[in-house]
Amino acid sequence: MIPIEKVQDIVKRHSDLEKELSSENLDTKLFAKKSKEYSNLGSVIDIAKEYLNFEVEKKGLEQILEDKNTDSEMIDMAKKDLGEMNKKKEKYENQLKIFLLPKDEDDDKNAIVEIRAGTGGLEASLFCADLFKMYEKVCSKKKWSLELISISKSEAGGFKEVIFSVSGNDIYSYLKYESGVHRVQRIPETETQGRVHTSASTVAVLPEVEEVDIEIKESDLRVDVFRAGGPGGQSVNTTDSAVRITHIPSGVVVSQQDEKSQHKNKAKALKILRSRVYEAEKRKKDQERSSNRRSQIGTGDRSERIRTYNFPQGRVTDHRINLTLHKLDEFLSGEIHEEMNQELRLKEQNIKLENLK
Repeated sequence: MIPIEKVQDIVKRHSDLEKELSSENLDTKLFAKKSKEYSNLGSVIDIAKEYLNFEVEKKGLEQILEDKNTDSEMIDMAKKDLGEMNKKKEKYENQLKIFLLPKDEDDDKNAIVEIRAGTGGLEASLFCADLFKMYEKVCSKKKWSLELISISKSEAGGFKEVIFSVSGNDIYSYLKYESGVHRVQRIPETETQGRVHTSASTVAVLPEVEEVDIEIKESDLRVDVFRAGGPGGQSVNTTDSAVRITHIPSGVVVSQQDEKSQHKNKAKALKILRSRVYEAEKRKKDQERSSNRRSQIGTGDRSERIRTYNFPQGRVTDHRINLTLHKLDEFLSGEIHEEMNQELRLKEQNIKLENLK
């Protein structure tokens, strides 16, 4: 049972924000922040108002049932309406519970995604490229903007590593479930005896953070510049445009050489470095809070095997929720990726609801 005061608070806050946003005196930064909160509340405001009306409607129906002068037909109708209303109230209550659950402070942030080929040699690099194509299609389908930050190609035509940023609405809240080890089982093109090989790629999804989210002192950074090199030692340019930044307190190191401009490479490297340092500090805090760790289904540990893509059987299995979809081609094309993500979200919400009891 949700305390009625919490639902009343939702309605009141929505009304207060509506008045504030219509004021001409609101600061630009505050306007953006309050607009987002107002939009967020807008997703449940109708449900909250309906929920508050249930008690009034319930009393009216109960009066009909208690009235001795009410005919049997009216009683039957009132009983039916009361039963349907209670079912509706239970549904709304569950939706409000989920809305009132503690939110991940990073859910509305954009994300930086890093995919690296793991065990399996050249086959792992090909799978790394397949995963990138899958996320490209997911982003296109959801109308998110994807920007390539850096890429390292393999001899087989795949990727040793690819890093990109994704921007749009509620990016991190969706993509955070992709962090971990993705395993593939298939027959490589170079396999002459038809044997199935297993290889893997690692995906790390980091919330994209601004300077206001984390303080990184200039004195804590060591910046080295060097000449960018291409495959096989081939020189990309003749200037020291590549940048390597080391965050001394944490030991996090980021190198960037895709751009011909040293300034652009440094800006990209700092963008990645901020997110990596922020993620490391966040994970440390989460580990200190055992209750928070129990409420997660695996959204940060990149060493955890989360999913298997089995090509001979045409299936994809998520090991965190024991869900198997026998539509591998559709999944890799981004068509049913949403279905898996919804189940992961639902599972985590249920765990959090259990912890609230």
